Amino acid sequence: MPGINKKRRVCKMPEIRSFKSEKGSSAHIIMSIDEYETIRLIDYMGFNQAECAEKMHVSRATVQAIYREARKKIARFIVEGINMTIEGGDFELAENEITNKKENDKMKIAVTYDNGQVFQHFGHTEKFKVYDVEDGKIVKTEIVDTNGQGHGALAGFLFNGGIDTLICGGIGGGARNALAEAGIKLFPGARGDADEQVKSFLAGNLNYDPDTMCNHHSHEEGHSCGNHGCGSHSCH
Repeated sequence: MPGINKKRRVCKMPEIRSFKSEKGSSAHIIMSIDEYETIRLIDYMGFNQAECAEKMHVSRATVQAIYREARKKIARFIVEGINMTIEGGDFELAENEITNKKENDKMKIAVTYDNGQVFQHFGHTEKFKVYDVEDGKIVKTEIVDTNGQGHGALAGFLFNGGIDTLICGGIGGGARNALAEAGIKLFPGARGDADEQVKSFLAGNLNYDPDTMCNHHSHEEGHSCGNHGCGSHSCH
């Protein structure tokens, strides 16, 4: 008796489904909705493959296969300039799904904070604004002083505070590694009003750059990230 093909659960449908090449090619790539969901969860939301598999109610091996195929299609779209549409697939849409955590889960989000804005250099931040979230809604906020702790200690400071997600501007490689070891999900390259960035994150549309880095190596020589505007021309 043939096995039953289990539908892949999708938590959020794509807002944009058609991408056209400037080459005017007649060739067309179809990316399925479930393939899109693996890209959204892993590359955009920052989940690992095991977490993605849990969200989609499939095995990790299935997620690996779907994700691999999706990445190939994105590569062809970029390299060959082929039109791409997101549609179809063997999936079911989850109802009332919180897009960045499991249902009824609690989370704590920290934002590097300065005068209401996302501070642009993680290692020099003097304050974090911490948001307690339940069922996708902010239920409590507080501003926490770092007490002058630098790059190396801040990951531990956040971990001890129960933080599981960090939104920030520029951040160096060492700090990234420390946060990863602490199990804290990182969303760098964010800018603007801190409260608005958290609301965008909870809505699943935070504008951030996962590749944002800070390359200031010698702050002792007067290179202040606050003065340079870390996260702009000095961070990548």
